[in-house]
Amino acid sequence: MVNLKTSIAGIPLESYFFNASGPKCMTLEELLALAASNSAVVMSKSSTFEPREGNPEPRYCNLEFGSINSMGLPNLGYKKYAEFAPLLKVQTTKPYFVSVSGLKLAENMEMLKYLSEIKDIDALELNLSCPNVIGKPQICYDFDQTREVLREIEKVAKKPLGLKLPPYFDFVHFEEAASIINKHNIAFVTCINSVGNALFIDPEKEVVVIKPKGGFGGLGGAYIKPIALANVRKFRELLRKEIQVIGVGGVDTGVDAFEFLLCGADAVQVGTTFQKEGVKCFARLETELKAYMFQKGYDDISDVKGKLKTL
Repeated sequence: MVNLKTSIAGIPLESYFFNASGPKCMTLEELLALAASNSAVVMSKSSTFEPREGNPEPRYCNLEFGSINSMGLPNLGYKKYAEFAPLLKVQTTKPYFVSVSGLKLAENMEMLKYLSEIKDIDALELNLSCPNVIGKPQICYDFDQTREVLREIEKVAKKPLGLKLPPYFDFVHFEEAASIINKHNIAFVTCINSVGNALFIDPEKEVVVIKPKGGFGGLGGAYIKPIALANVRKFRELLRKEIQVIGVGGVDTGVDAFEFLLCGADAVQVGTTFQKEGVKCFARLETELKAYMFQKGYDDISDVKGKLKTL
């Protein structure tokens, strides 16, 4: 029997897979569906200080090898996700993680402070990498701003805190980001958010496929898996061993998850595939990863994690 159990921030998880903040996790009904699924965690939509409708539609499009979106953080507001916590705990013993994505430092601090007091919330994931809010930069591409944010939020976040990071592409940037994160009480990093400002065109109609920002949006799915793997691998090399790494980006099969495991990911989140398939994807991915590990003679994810070979 192959064991896929893992843990994040000392919180036991029954499986290696859970949902990425983004698809199908905004309403209580969607969160309850996750609670009833094989997702190891119930992860909320990225919450802002006030409820947001997000960008105009169409703002999401499935592509052959992934997806493109410019959602603009539609959500019910952080207090609603706090209200959901005890309701979810009635239905499941699974951990409940709340994603936070304030538009200002002061908002992030207020939200993290408030959510830290909710006993039925197990961990927080601070999204510092949303590429689809018009007029707002990705904080994690500005290292001076990143230093300030981490210094301040550390004062108020009393739950295990993770950071959702953007894709980095240069070794110098990996090293700079890791050096900043290593100085703070961060439990985990999630690598990666969608690759920002991609453009997909319908050549027959000669038109872009989403409306916001003239068609520019965040690219997800199989298109970005090599970039996600590189980010997981590099951050696992550079971060303190106490800081865990969660992989996300192109997890569509059990073999995809196995590759993230080789790179050192402690768990993986599922975004585009979850959007396309719904909650049944988690059971399928578990079955496929177990079958692939059994075929290769592995009994436990610890036999594989971080064991990627180089030439």
